[in-house]
Amino acid sequence: MGDIFDKIKKNPGPLGQYAAVAHGYFAFPKLEGEISNRMKFRGKEVLVWSLNNYLGLANHPEVRQADAEAAHKYGLSLPMGARMMTGESDLHEQLEQELAAFVDKPAGMLLNYGYQGIMSVVDALLGRQDVVVYDAESHACLVDGVRMHLGKRFMFKHNDMESLEKQLKHATGVVEKTGGGILVITEGVFGMAGDQGDLKGIVALKKKYNFRLLVDDAHGVGTMGPRLGGTGQEQGVQDEIDVYFGTFAKSFASIGAFIAGAPEIITFLKYNTRSQIFAKSLPMPLVAGGLMRLELMRDRPEFKENLWRIVKALQQGLKEVGFDLGKTNSPVTPVHLSGGPAEASNLVVDLRENFGIFCSVVLYPVVPKGVIILRLIPTAVHTMEDVQYTIESFAKVREKLAQGAYDKERYAVELS
Repeated sequence: MGDIFDKIKKNPGPLGQYAAVAHGYFAFPKLEGEISNRMKFRGKEVLVWSLNNYLGLANHPEVRQADAEAAHKYGLSLPMGARMMTGESDLHEQLEQELAAFVDKPAGMLLNYGYQGIMSVVDALLGRQDVVVYDAESHACLVDGVRMHLGKRFMFKHNDMESLEKQLKHATGVVEKTGGGILVITEGVFGMAGDQGDLKGIVALKKKYNFRLLVDDAHGVGTMGPRLGGTGQEQGVQDEIDVYFGTFAKSFASIGAFIAGAPEIITFLKYNTRSQIFAKSLPMPLVAGGLMRLELMRDRPEFKENLWRIVKALQQGLKEVGFDLGKTNSPVTPVHLSGGPAEASNLVVDLRENFGIFCSVVLYPVVPKGVIILRLIPTAVHTMEDVQYTIESFAKVREKLAQGAYDKERYAVELS
Protein backbone atom coordinates (compact mmCIF):
# COMPACT_ATOMS: atom_id res chain seq x y z
CA MET A 1 0.00 0.00 0.00
CA GLY A 2 2.84 2.37 0.80
CA ASP A 3 4.25 2.06 -2.71
CA ILE A 4 0.89 2.93 -4.24
CA PHE A 5 0.45 6.06 -2.17
CA ASP A 6 4.02 7.15 -2.84
CA LYS A 7 3.32 6.85 -6.55
CA ILE A 8 0.20 8.98 -6.20
CA LYS A 9 2.10 11.67 -4.33
CA LYS A 10 4.81 11.79 -6.98
CA ASN A 11 2.39 11.77 -9.91
CA PRO A 12 -0.89 13.45 -8.91
CA GLY A 13 -2.15 13.40 -12.49
CA PRO A 14 -2.74 16.01 -15.20
CA LEU A 15 -2.50 19.56 -13.87
CA GLY A 16 -1.72 18.16 -10.42
CA GLN A 17 1.56 19.97 -9.99
CA TYR A 18 -0.02 23.12 -11.38
CA ALA A 19 -3.09 23.06 -9.15
CA ALA A 20 -1.95 26.22 -7.37
CA VAL A 21 -1.42 27.92 -10.72
CA ALA A 22 -4.89 26.91 -11.85
CA HIS A 23 -6.11 28.71 -8.72
CA GLY A 24 -9.53 27.21 -8.29
CA TYR A 25 -10.15 26.46 -11.95
CA PHE A 26 -12.21 23.38 -11.10
CA ALA A 27 -14.52 25.13 -8.65
CA PHE A 28 -18.21 24.57 -9.31
CA PRO A 29 -19.98 27.42 -11.12
CA LYS A 30 -23.02 29.07 -9.62
CA LEU A 31 -25.63 30.60 -11.89
CA GLU A 32 -27.33 33.71 -10.64
CA GLY A 33 -30.55 35.37 -11.74
CA GLU A 34 -31.72 34.50 -15.24
CA ILE A 35 -28.42 34.97 -17.07
CA SER A 36 -27.20 31.55 -18.12
CA ASN A 37 -24.09 32.53 -20.08
CA ARG A 38 -22.38 34.13 -17.08
CA MET A 39 -21.51 33.00 -13.60
CA LYS A 40 -19.93 34.20 -10.39
CA PHE A 41 -16.43 32.84 -9.85
CA ARG A 42 -14.86 33.88 -6.55
CA GLY A 43 -16.89 37.04 -6.50
CA LYS A 44 -16.21 38.05 -10.11
CA GLU A 45 -18.67 37.75 -12.96
CA VAL A 46 -17.21 35.86 -15.93
CA LEU A 47 -18.44 34.94 -19.40
CA VAL A 48 -18.61 31.15 -19.33
CA TRP A 49 -18.09 28.77 -22.27
CA SER A 50 -17.86 25.61 -20.15
CA LEU A 51 -21.47 24.71 -19.41
CA ASN A 52 -23.08 21.90 -21.40
CA ASN A 53 -26.25 23.99 -21.40
CA TYR A 54 -26.70 23.94 -25.17
CA LEU A 55 -30.27 25.21 -25.35
CA GLY A 56 -30.06 27.53 -22.35
CA LEU A 57 -32.65 25.55 -20.38
CA ALA A 58 -30.66 25.45 -17.12
CA ASN A 59 -32.07 28.75 -15.93
CA HIS A 60 -35.08 29.15 -18.22
CA PRO A 61 -38.04 30.62 -16.27
CA GLU A 62 -40.53 27.96 -17.41
CA VAL A 63 -38.09 25.19 -16.53
CA ARG A 64 -37.38 26.66 -13.10
CA GLN A 65 -41.09 27.02 -12.46
CA ALA A 66 -41.78 23.42 -13.47
CA ASP A 67 -38.94 22.18 -11.27
CA ALA A 68 -40.14 24.25 -8.32
CA GLU A 69 -43.77 23.19 -8.66
CA ALA A 70 -42.82 19.52 -8.93
CA ALA A 71 -40.55 19.80 -5.88
CA HIS A 72 -43.36 21.48 -3.95
CA LYS A 73 -45.91 18.85 -5.02
CA TYR A 74 -43.82 15.71 -4.59
CA GLY A 75 -40.75 16.67 -2.57
CA LEU A 76 -37.34 15.25 -3.47
CA SER A 77 -37.94 11.84 -1.87
CA LEU A 78 -40.65 10.33 -4.03
CA PRO A 79 -40.83 7.72 -5.34
CA MET A 80 -39.34 5.67 -2.53
CA GLY A 81 -38.04 2.52 -4.20
CA ALA A 82 -36.59 0.99 -7.34
CA ARG A 83 -38.64 1.03 -10.55
CA MET A 84 -39.49 -2.67 -10.28
CA MET A 85 -40.75 -2.27 -6.70
CA THR A 86 -42.39 0.99 -5.57
CA GLY A 87 -40.56 3.42 -7.84
CA GLU A 88 -42.95 3.44 -10.81
CA SER A 89 -45.28 6.32 -11.70
CA ASP A 90 -47.40 7.48 -14.61
CA LEU A 91 -44.96 10.35 -15.17
CA HIS A 92 -41.99 7.99 -15.46
CA GLU A 93 -43.80 6.00 -18.12
CA GLN A 94 -44.97 9.14 -19.92
CA LEU A 95 -41.45 10.60 -20.06
CA GLU A 96 -40.07 7.31 -21.40
CA GLN A 97 -42.69 7.18 -24.14
CA GLU A 98 -42.21 10.83 -25.15
CA LEU A 99 -38.41 10.54 -25.16
CA ALA A 100 -38.58 7.46 -27.37
CA ALA A 101 -40.84 9.25 -29.84
CA PHE A 102 -38.53 12.29 -29.78
CA VAL A 103 -35.60 10.17 -30.98
CA ASP A 104 -37.73 8.12 -33.42
CA LYS A 105 -37.75 4.91 -31.40
CA PRO A 106 -40.72 2.77 -30.28
CA ALA A 107 -39.70 2.31 -26.63
CA GLY A 108 -37.58 3.97 -23.97
CA MET A 109 -36.17 3.50 -20.49
CA LEU A 110 -35.11 6.09 -17.92
CA LEU A 111 -31.70 5.87 -16.27
CA ASN A 112 -30.85 7.49 -12.94
CA TYR A 113 -27.47 8.73 -14.17
CA GLY A 114 -25.80 8.80 -17.55
CA TYR A 115 -22.33 7.50 -16.66
CA GLN A 116 -23.52 4.81 -14.30
CA GLY A 117 -26.45 3.93 -16.52
CA ILE A 118 -24.63 3.40 -19.82
CA MET A 119 -21.92 1.35 -18.09
CA SER A 120 -24.59 -0.96 -16.76
CA VAL A 121 -26.40 -1.10 -20.12
CA VAL A 122 -23.21 -2.20 -21.88
CA ASP A 123 -22.70 -4.82 -19.19
CA ALA A 124 -26.28 -6.08 -19.56
CA LEU A 125 -26.10 -6.32 -23.36
CA LEU A 126 -22.94 -8.45 -23.43
CA GLY A 127 -22.55 -12.06 -22.42
CA ARG A 128 -19.27 -13.94 -22.17
CA GLN A 129 -19.75 -15.42 -25.64
CA ASP A 130 -20.31 -12.00 -27.27
CA VAL A 131 -17.78 -9.60 -28.80
CA VAL A 132 -17.76 -5.82 -28.43
CA VAL A 133 -16.10 -3.54 -31.01
CA TYR A 134 -15.74 0.11 -29.99
CA ASP A 135 -14.33 3.42 -31.24
CA ALA A 136 -10.90 4.31 -29.84
CA GLU A 137 -12.12 7.73 -28.72
CA SER A 138 -15.21 6.50 -26.90
CA HIS A 139 -16.11 8.33 -23.70
CA ALA A 140 -14.79 6.97 -20.41
CA CYS A 141 -18.26 5.69 -19.43
CA LEU A 142 -18.30 3.45 -22.51
CA VAL A 143 -14.74 2.28 -21.94
CA ASP A 144 -15.57 1.43 -18.32
CA GLY A 145 -18.61 -0.52 -19.50
CA VAL A 146 -16.51 -2.41 -22.02
CA ARG A 147 -13.94 -3.22 -19.32
CA MET A 148 -16.60 -5.18 -17.43
CA HIS A 149 -17.12 -7.46 -20.43
CA LEU A 150 -15.74 -10.96 -19.80
CA GLY A 151 -15.52 -11.88 -23.49
CA LYS A 152 -13.50 -10.58 -26.40
CA ARG A 153 -13.27 -6.87 -27.12
CA PHE A 154 -11.72 -5.09 -30.09
CA MET A 155 -11.05 -1.39 -30.57
CA PHE A 156 -11.12 0.32 -33.98
CA LYS A 157 -9.33 3.54 -34.92
CA HIS A 158 -11.45 6.63 -34.46
CA ASN A 159 -14.05 6.94 -37.25
CA ASP A 160 -11.91 4.67 -39.45
CA MET A 161 -14.20 2.32 -41.36
CA GLU A 162 -11.34 0.20 -42.69
CA SER A 163 -10.17 -0.38 -39.13
CA LEU A 164 -13.73 -1.15 -38.05
CA GLU A 165 -14.19 -3.68 -40.84
CA LYS A 166 -10.92 -5.36 -39.91
CA GLN A 167 -12.11 -5.73 -36.31
CA LEU A 168 -15.54 -6.92 -37.46
CA LYS A 169 -13.82 -9.71 -39.39
CA HIS A 170 -11.99 -10.74 -36.21
CA ALA A 171 -15.20 -10.49 -34.20
CA THR A 172 -17.14 -12.56 -36.73
CA GLY A 173 -14.54 -15.30 -36.52
CA VAL A 174 -14.90 -15.38 -32.74
CA VAL A 175 -18.70 -15.51 -32.61
CA GLU A 176 -18.78 -18.25 -35.24
CA LYS A 177 -17.05 -20.37 -32.62
CA THR A 178 -18.85 -19.09 -29.50
CA GLY A 179 -22.33 -18.65 -30.92
CA GLY A 180 -22.49 -15.11 -29.55
CA GLY A 181 -23.27 -11.76 -31.12
CA ILE A 182 -21.39 -8.58 -31.95
CA LEU A 183 -22.06 -5.14 -30.45
CA VAL A 184 -20.50 -2.06 -32.09
CA ILE A 185 -20.24 1.05 -29.90
CA THR A 186 -19.60 4.61 -30.99
CA GLU A 187 -20.74 8.16 -30.23
CA GLY A 188 -23.03 10.48 -32.13
CA VAL A 189 -20.94 13.54 -31.30
CA PHE A 190 -17.53 13.10 -29.71
CA GLY A 191 -17.51 15.52 -26.83
CA MET A 192 -13.83 16.47 -26.93
CA ALA A 193 -13.17 16.94 -30.66
CA GLY A 194 -16.72 17.80 -31.69
CA ASP A 195 -16.73 15.54 -34.76
CA GLN A 196 -19.72 13.34 -35.46
CA GLY A 197 -19.36 9.59 -35.41
CA ASP A 198 -19.48 8.10 -38.90
CA LEU A 199 -22.84 6.50 -38.30
CA LYS A 200 -23.55 6.21 -42.03
CA GLY A 201 -20.31 4.34 -42.57
CA ILE A 202 -20.97 1.98 -39.69
CA VAL A 203 -24.54 1.30 -40.78
CA ALA A 204 -23.34 0.51 -44.31
CA LEU A 205 -21.24 -2.32 -42.88
CA LYS A 206 -24.41 -4.00 -41.59
CA LYS A 207 -24.89 -5.27 -45.15
CA LYS A 208 -21.73 -7.39 -44.79
CA TYR A 209 -21.60 -8.17 -41.08
CA ASN A 210 -24.16 -9.16 -38.48
CA PHE A 211 -23.96 -6.79 -35.52
CA ARG A 212 -26.01 -4.47 -33.31
CA LEU A 213 -25.14 -0.79 -32.96
CA LEU A 214 -25.15 1.22 -29.72
CA VAL A 215 -24.72 5.01 -30.05
CA ASP A 216 -23.92 7.30 -27.13
CA ASP A 217 -25.45 10.58 -28.28
CA ALA A 218 -24.96 12.62 -25.12
CA HIS A 219 -23.85 15.71 -27.07
CA GLY A 220 -26.14 15.03 -30.03
CA VAL A 221 -29.62 14.78 -28.55
CA GLY A 222 -31.05 18.28 -28.34
CA THR A 223 -28.45 19.77 -30.71
CA MET A 224 -28.42 17.64 -33.87
CA GLY A 225 -31.09 16.62 -36.35
CA PRO A 226 -33.97 18.52 -37.95
CA ARG A 227 -36.10 17.94 -34.83
CA LEU A 228 -33.17 17.86 -32.34
CA GLY A 229 -33.61 14.09 -32.11
CA GLY A 230 -29.92 13.34 -32.44
CA THR A 231 -27.03 12.60 -34.72
CA GLY A 232 -28.63 9.54 -36.29
CA GLN A 233 -31.51 11.77 -37.28
CA GLU A 234 -28.98 14.29 -38.63
CA GLN A 235 -27.31 11.63 -40.79
CA GLY A 236 -30.54 9.91 -41.79
CA VAL A 237 -29.73 6.57 -40.15
CA GLN A 238 -31.63 6.74 -36.85
CA ASP A 239 -33.65 3.63 -37.77
CA GLU A 240 -30.44 1.59 -37.98
CA ILE A 241 -29.32 2.43 -34.44
CA ASP A 242 -30.33 -0.51 -32.28
CA VAL A 243 -29.66 1.03 -28.87
CA TYR A 244 -29.75 4.82 -28.56
CA PHE A 245 -28.44 6.57 -25.45
CA GLY A 246 -29.10 10.18 -24.48
CA THR A 247 -28.31 12.06 -21.30
CA PHE A 248 -30.14 14.81 -19.42
CA ALA A 249 -26.83 16.39 -18.38
CA LYS A 250 -26.31 18.35 -21.60
CA SER A 251 -29.15 19.87 -23.64
CA PHE A 252 -31.77 18.91 -21.05
CA ALA A 253 -29.82 20.69 -18.29
CA SER A 254 -30.80 18.18 -15.64
CA ILE A 255 -29.78 14.84 -14.10
CA GLY A 256 -30.47 11.39 -15.50
CA ALA A 257 -30.46 9.73 -18.92
CA PHE A 258 -32.40 7.37 -21.15
CA ILE A 259 -32.08 4.44 -23.52
CA ALA A 260 -34.33 3.96 -26.54
CA GLY A 261 -34.80 1.14 -29.01
CA ALA A 262 -37.01 -1.78 -29.99
CA PRO A 263 -39.53 -2.88 -27.32
CA GLU A 264 -37.86 -6.27 -26.85
CA ILE A 265 -34.47 -4.65 -26.23
CA ILE A 266 -35.89 -2.14 -23.76
CA THR A 267 -37.85 -4.83 -21.90
CA PHE A 268 -34.68 -6.92 -21.63
CA LEU A 269 -32.72 -3.94 -20.29
CA LYS A 270 -35.39 -3.07 -17.73
CA TYR A 271 -34.97 -6.51 -16.20
CA ASN A 272 -31.20 -6.82 -16.56
CA THR A 273 -29.60 -3.39 -16.02
CA ARG A 274 -28.26 -3.84 -12.51
CA SER A 275 -27.57 -0.18 -11.73
CA GLN A 276 -31.29 0.54 -12.27
CA ILE A 277 -32.83 -2.61 -10.82
CA PHE A 278 -31.04 -2.17 -7.51
CA ALA A 279 -31.25 1.64 -7.28
CA LYS A 280 -33.87 4.13 -6.20
CA SER A 281 -36.04 5.49 -9.01
CA LEU A 282 -35.43 8.89 -10.58
CA PRO A 283 -37.06 11.49 -8.26
CA MET A 284 -40.39 12.95 -9.33
CA PRO A 285 -39.19 16.58 -9.76
CA LEU A 286 -36.56 15.42 -12.26
CA VAL A 287 -39.18 13.46 -14.19
CA ALA A 288 -41.73 16.27 -14.24
CA GLY A 289 -38.98 18.73 -15.10
CA GLY A 290 -37.84 16.44 -17.90
CA LEU A 291 -41.29 16.57 -19.45
CA MET A 292 -41.20 20.38 -19.47
CA ARG A 293 -37.73 20.44 -21.02
CA LEU A 294 -38.83 18.02 -23.72
CA GLU A 295 -41.91 20.12 -24.45
CA LEU A 296 -39.77 23.21 -24.95
CA MET A 297 -37.39 21.35 -27.28
CA ARG A 298 -40.27 20.12 -29.42
CA ASP A 299 -42.35 23.27 -29.51
CA ARG A 300 -39.84 26.14 -29.53
CA PRO A 301 -37.72 26.16 -32.71
CA GLU A 302 -36.03 29.37 -31.54
CA PHE A 303 -33.86 27.35 -29.15
CA LYS A 304 -32.25 25.47 -32.02
CA GLU A 305 -32.08 28.61 -34.17
CA ASN A 306 -30.34 30.60 -31.44
CA LEU A 307 -27.90 27.80 -30.67
CA TRP A 308 -26.78 27.31 -34.25
CA ARG A 309 -26.60 31.05 -34.94
CA ILE A 310 -24.04 31.32 -32.11
CA VAL A 311 -22.24 28.11 -33.15
CA LYS A 312 -21.76 29.28 -36.73
CA ALA A 313 -20.69 32.79 -35.74
CA LEU A 314 -18.19 31.55 -33.16
CA GLN A 315 -16.63 28.82 -35.29
CA GLN A 316 -16.50 30.88 -38.48
CA GLY A 317 -15.08 33.87 -36.61
CA LEU A 318 -12.34 31.83 -34.94
CA LYS A 319 -11.37 30.24 -38.25
CA GLU A 320 -11.23 33.61 -39.98
CA VAL A 321 -8.56 34.82 -37.54
CA GLY A 322 -6.53 31.64 -38.04
CA PHE A 323 -7.53 29.30 -35.23
CA ASP A 324 -7.50 25.53 -35.78
CA LEU A 325 -10.80 23.95 -34.70
CA GLY A 326 -9.94 20.44 -35.85
CA LYS A 327 -12.74 18.43 -37.47
CA THR A 328 -15.70 19.64 -35.45
CA ASN A 329 -19.05 19.55 -37.21
CA SER A 330 -21.17 20.04 -34.10
CA PRO A 331 -21.58 22.77 -31.47
CA VAL A 332 -18.52 21.50 -29.57
CA THR A 333 -15.74 23.97 -30.43
CA PRO A 334 -12.15 22.86 -29.67
CA VAL A 335 -9.52 25.59 -30.17
CA HIS A 336 -6.10 24.00 -30.76
CA LEU A 337 -2.94 25.71 -29.49
CA SER A 338 0.65 24.61 -28.81
CA GLY A 339 2.25 24.56 -25.38
CA GLY A 340 2.91 22.66 -22.19
CA PRO A 341 0.95 22.29 -18.92
CA ALA A 342 2.43 25.40 -17.29
CA GLU A 343 1.61 27.55 -20.32
CA ALA A 344 -1.90 26.11 -20.49
CA SER A 345 -2.55 26.78 -16.82
CA ASN A 346 -1.28 30.35 -17.02
CA LEU A 347 -3.23 30.98 -20.20
CA VAL A 348 -6.59 29.92 -18.75
CA VAL A 349 -5.96 31.91 -15.59
CA ASP A 350 -5.18 34.95 -17.73
CA LEU A 351 -8.39 34.44 -19.71
CA ARG A 352 -10.38 34.17 -16.52
CA GLU A 353 -8.79 36.86 -14.37
CA ASN A 354 -7.86 39.50 -16.94
CA PHE A 355 -10.33 38.90 -19.77
CA GLY A 356 -13.28 37.60 -17.74
CA ILE A 357 -13.65 34.42 -19.85
CA PHE A 358 -14.07 31.00 -18.23
CA CYS A 359 -13.46 27.97 -20.46
CA SER A 360 -12.21 24.40 -20.20
CA VAL A 361 -8.63 23.42 -20.94
CA VAL A 362 -7.55 19.98 -22.18
CA LEU A 363 -3.95 18.79 -21.74
CA TYR A 364 -1.76 15.72 -22.00
CA PRO A 365 -2.49 12.83 -21.47
CA VAL A 366 -5.97 13.47 -22.90
CA VAL A 367 -4.25 15.01 -25.93
CA PRO A 368 -0.64 14.54 -27.16
CA LYS A 369 2.22 16.36 -25.43
CA GLY A 370 2.64 19.93 -26.59
CA VAL A 371 -1.03 20.32 -27.47
CA ILE A 372 -3.46 22.61 -25.66
CA ILE A 373 -7.15 22.56 -26.43
CA LEU A 374 -9.52 25.22 -25.16
CA ARG A 375 -12.96 23.67 -25.45
CA LEU A 376 -15.86 26.07 -25.94
CA ILE A 377 -19.51 25.08 -25.61
CA PRO A 378 -21.75 27.61 -27.39
CA THR A 379 -25.32 27.91 -26.12
CA ALA A 380 -28.58 29.45 -27.22
CA VAL A 381 -28.21 32.17 -24.57
CA HIS A 382 -24.83 33.46 -25.69
CA THR A 383 -24.92 36.69 -27.67
CA MET A 384 -23.12 37.94 -30.76
CA GLU A 385 -21.33 40.39 -28.47
CA ASP A 386 -20.07 37.43 -26.41
CA VAL A 387 -18.81 35.81 -29.60
CA GLN A 388 -16.99 38.91 -30.86
CA TYR A 389 -15.38 39.63 -27.50
CA THR A 390 -14.22 36.02 -27.15
CA ILE A 391 -12.65 35.95 -30.61
CA GLU A 392 -10.78 39.18 -29.90
CA SER A 393 -9.62 37.91 -26.50
CA PHE A 394 -8.43 34.59 -27.91
CA ALA A 395 -6.39 36.42 -30.54
CA LYS A 396 -4.67 38.39 -27.78
CA VAL A 397 -3.82 35.38 -25.60
CA ARG A 398 -2.54 33.50 -28.67
CA GLU A 399 -0.12 36.37 -29.28
CA LYS A 400 1.00 36.32 -25.65
CA LEU A 401 1.47 32.54 -25.87
CA ALA A 402 3.65 32.93 -28.97
CA GLN A 403 5.75 35.56 -27.18
CA GLY A 404 6.40 33.19 -24.26
CA ALA A 405 4.44 35.20 -21.71
CA TYR A 406 2.89 32.07 -20.19
CA ASP A 407 6.04 29.96 -20.02
CA LYS A 408 6.68 30.88 -16.40
CA GLU A 409 6.07 29.30 -13.00
CA ARG A 410 3.92 32.25 -11.94
CA TYR A 411 0.26 33.12 -12.01
CA ALA A 412 -0.83 34.61 -15.30
CA VAL A 413 -2.57 37.36 -13.35
CA GLU A 414 0.90 38.50 -12.30
CA LEU A 415 2.08 38.57 -15.90
CA SER A 416 -0.55 40.92 -17.28
